[in-house]
Amino acid sequence: MANALIIVDVQNDFCEGGSLAVAGGAGVAAGISRLLAAEPERWTHVVATKDYHVDPGAHFGDPPDFVESWPRHCVVGTSGSEFHPELDTGRVEAIFHKGEHAAAYSGFEGHADDGECLADWLRRHDVDRVDVVGIATDHCVRATALDAAREGFATTVLLELTAAVAPATTDVALRAMEGAGVIMHGQPVISAA
Repeated sequence: MANALIIVDVQNDFCEGGSLAVAGGAGVAAGISRLLAAEPERWTHVVATKDYHVDPGAHFGDPPDFVESWPRHCVVGTSGSEFHPELDTGRVEAIFHKGEHAAAYSGFEGHADDGECLADWLRRHDVDRVDVVGIATDHCVRATALDAAREGFATTVLLELTAAVAPATTDVALRAMEGAGVIMHGQPVISAA
């Protein structure tokens, strides 16, 4: 069996200067790149997810409530939807786009360009263990890790390579992941805002 690193939504709009920036996002991008360079044999496979909005309806709010609706972000065709330049994507074998026409938080809701979903891709590559990193700990990382565990993958979140939106939602996310049997290492970067 094999293991995989799932890089969640390390995109310009979620990093400093983006439309829905999370403090520490650029640092997470650089940290993931450093780890991939330092430990090239650690993962058999590396995949990534992208928020990839065309018209996600009520997911974009004007004004946003920052609970169910958010500022416009990661719109297809904009620089905000691109991976952060500090993220080295050289090892990324597949990218799973999510949220084109509805809210989508988990990478397991996404699909590759050929339509294959993340769970099927991982199983086709004999993956049984996944490590999850990226943005944001309390939203898309949480949802992706919970779905990975539900799909039967042994799941670990490398919290030191995640950035979180807020302390309260991060506490809820950490409890949910622990309750689902997700292993967690380190501490996330959490915005003080």
